Amino acid sequence: MTDLPTPTDPRSIGPLTEQMLDRLETVIVGKRDLLRLVLAAVFADGHVLLEDVPGVAKTATARAVAQCCGLDFSRVQFTPDLIPADITGATIFDPSSSSTEFRPGPVFANLVLGDEINRAPPKTQSALLEAMEERQVTVDGETRQLPSPFVVIGTQNPIESEGTYPLPEAQLDRFLIRTGIGYPAHEHEVDLILRRAQRGTDVAIIDPMLTPEATRAAQLAVEQVHVSVPVANYIVDIVDGTRQNPRTEAGASPRGSLALLKMARAWAAMGGRNYVLPDDVKAMSVPTLSHRLLLMPDQWVRGVQPFEVVDEVVDMIPAPPPTDLGEDVGSLPQPLGFGEVP
Repeated sequence: MTDLPTPTDPRSIGPLTEQMLDRLETVIVGKRDLLRLVLAAVFADGHVLLEDVPGVAKTATARAVAQCCGLDFSRVQFTPDLIPADITGATIFDPSSSSTEFRPGPVFANLVLGDEINRAPPKTQSALLEAMEERQVTVDGETRQLPSPFVVIGTQNPIESEGTYPLPEAQLDRFLIRTGIGYPAHEHEVDLILRRAQRGTDVAIIDPMLTPEATRAAQLAVEQVHVSVPVANYIVDIVDGTRQNPRTEAGASPRGSLALLKMARAWAAMGGRNYVLPDDVKAMSVPTLSHRLLLMPDQWVRGVQPFEVVDEVVDMIPAPPPTDLGEDVGSLPQPLGFGEVP
């Protein structure tokens, strides 16, 4: 780990990301773009919703990212009988000492996997709301801080609705991005089988490339990425476009604007830059905004998907030309090449 770029400068995150992706792909084969997106959300200090069919490595992806970032990992299997205390923990009476003590639940970890999150009733789902937004939980009137960094990766199966409870809009809005994984290409699936046969076990272990402290340092470095006024206007124009689009009943909220800012910053840093370009905003618009839209009923009937509306809005909103980004962008240090350390 000594030869890795230090993640305190935003430009050092780009080379670091490529090395992390190389290591992650030893387990999650052929999904480099997905892994890059999930890492961007982690570096942006946000939560991820993975929505796809069973068996495409949603759980394995979450576990591999946690291992690579050196984060404490816990998994919560959401079921209809799960109660909030099963997630947050509870105060337990100890008869031997006639005292009470708090026993923390699985939410007290750096990376929490909420597996099949839509199988728990709304009351249990809401137990995550405070944790995801405030990075804290309140049990029996006492508030306790969660570890830092703190990331929730939720999974759900979009093709099976029996026994599920759709995530409320307030919960969906807490996820920084929503994305799928998809089936691997034929050659990647063959590679996956051969790797599994050679490994001799279902369990794949990735040596950490970061510590929790280094991951937090990367998150703080992302906060240093410069955002010019034209790019800020471009973000708001896109988000406002989702509200004005005739196919939406409700567009993205100001939280959506802030989420797009965070992801664009992380994407820029992962590209080796310490300033955001309009292309960063474009690239992050669909995973950041599509799950925040509420379509008109007739659009659902027609099978229109929210990402189609976001794509349409992005195509309609003109991006600011490079000449309008200001001299401050031109005067910033240029991107680092792979392997360079400032």
